Amino acid sequence: MDSPVNIICMKWGEKYGSEYVNKLHGMIERNISFPFVLTCFTDNNAGINPKISTCSLPKLSLPDNTPERGWNKLSTLQKDLGGLKGEVLFLDLDVVIVSNIDELFSYPAEFAIIKDTKLKRSVTGNSSVFRFKIGEHTDILKKFQEDFDTVKKQHRNEQAFLSAEIHKKNQLDYWPQEWCPSFKYHCMKQWPFNYFQDPEIPEEAKIVIFHGHPEPHEAIAGITHKWYRFVRPTKWVSEYWKE
Repeated sequence: MDSPVNIICMKWGEKYGSEYVNKLHGMIERNISFPFVLTCFTDNNAGINPKISTCSLPKLSLPDNTPERGWNKLSTLQKDLGGLKGEVLFLDLDVVIVSNIDELFSYPAEFAIIKDTKLKRSVTGNSSVFRFKIGEHTDILKKFQEDFDTVKKQHRNEQAFLSAEIHKKNQLDYWPQEWCPSFKYHCMKQWPFNYFQDPEIPEEAKIVIFHGHPEPHEAIAGITHKWYRFVRPTKWVSEYWKE
């Protein structure tokens, strides 16, 4: 590719520090074969590597005390997103890239997202990794902003709403299942094997996603916060998850 591909992420609040953004950039740099620009939309750019482009976090004007359900991600659907054009790949800050991601940019889809492992009979995707065209879904953002009360009653979180609306437009597609496995469901061993077998990277995996617990730093230390979901310290996470 002659022109750099655009990759975006978001950081708001106190959950993730700048090191997550910097590690994401390092992982991309080691696992892509063509030029790229990583743009982080954030409310605090302190400590972020200068190689990474930063833009102010787009505003959604949500009611005070709105439960965190990833709603801020929907702001990426605006027409003018940091001056970016064309297709962009969105990556959550807590993913771990384990192999080349070139195919994520050539995969034939209008809108590509991870199929949610737990919701097999639902269209809902996991938005840890999704690709879309900037400005093509402002209608979905408008619907969300104008009728947030209804949206939050019908959908648990941003990815459920987004998937449902893209599905209505007949543009919803999913990455090949093996590309974006879940650490919790595809890498960790099931009980009782999780007590004496280390988590493993599935074959053909490109990006391992982390949702709930453990998060990457917890997986390295062997922490899950759930007695029934024990995980052995996972050294390979630290080998990939670095600047």
